[in-house]
Amino acid sequence: MHTSLRRISRRRLMAAAAVGAAVPHAPVALWADPLGLPIGCQTYPVREALGKDFDGTLKQLAAAGFRRIEMCSPPGYDRAGYGPLMGMKASEMRKRIEDAGMGCESCHYQFRELKESLEDRIAFARELGLKQMVVSTFSIRNAPLSDWARAAQETNKIGEQIQKAGMQAAFHNHNIEFTELEGTLIYDKLLSEFDAKLVKMQFQVWVASMGFDAAPIFEKHPGRFSSLHLQDYSPATKGMVAIGKGSVDWKKLFGAAKKAGVKNYFVEMDLELMKASVPFLRDLKV
Repeated sequence: MHTSLRRISRRRLMAAAAVGAAVPHAPVALWADPLGLPIGCQTYPVREALGKDFDGTLKQLAAAGFRRIEMCSPPGYDRAGYGPLMGMKASEMRKRIEDAGMGCESCHYQFRELKESLEDRIAFARELGLKQMVVSTFSIRNAPLSDWARAAQETNKIGEQIQKAGMQAAFHNHNIEFTELEGTLIYDKLLSEFDAKLVKMQFQVWVASMGFDAAPIFEKHPGRFSSLHLQDYSPATKGMVAIGKGSVDWKKLFGAAKKAGVKNYFVEMDLELMKASVPFLRDLKV
């Protein structure tokens, strides 16, 4: 089946050529890419490979079609596989990522490290060239709703400092935020407590496995979302599948994401599923 080519600017043509030159043997091509944003991936699924062969793993991701990556803070995730990267300066990390033909504009942080070492983490983030710093989780378990509210208020203060440094703070959900506590959906409570300008939301689509549809949430809260984590869900196997192979209506989701304020998105599944997701995202037009 043939698709008509869109008009392309000289700037975009030159950018695509530059990517091809940066990644040996990579085809120079221009794709639809939802929202006109480069396809990104979270590095957590390949964290051990990054620690062993940083440059080789980056080139592998670039060759698969990814143009942006989201890191995890090496000091905060040292025991999770990012420890070998702790000695790398942010400027060096940035250069090596760019040399592989990609960019890094987002990073996950543990809540505790931002509370205890915010100045240091902001300095590293600015040198790395980040646009957003994401609180990955509050790690709250078996606690009252007031604990969630208190954590959100603390994040507002963190977000204020991040904003003063020229970046955006965001919060990343897991399934737990889509459970009820004291008769209230935790996610709704967080939205009511976060300052809408200081802390945006990074929406993890995997809550589709719990029956939650992202699009209505985006439409209900325009401008509150900066980022997405992409997974697709198969009701048949009750497991993850490559983007476009499951039950998520991606055209609807990305259409609503425009109003939501989304600036970037990252596929986060095991490496083979991430690779298999790229062709669908390349061709998706919204």
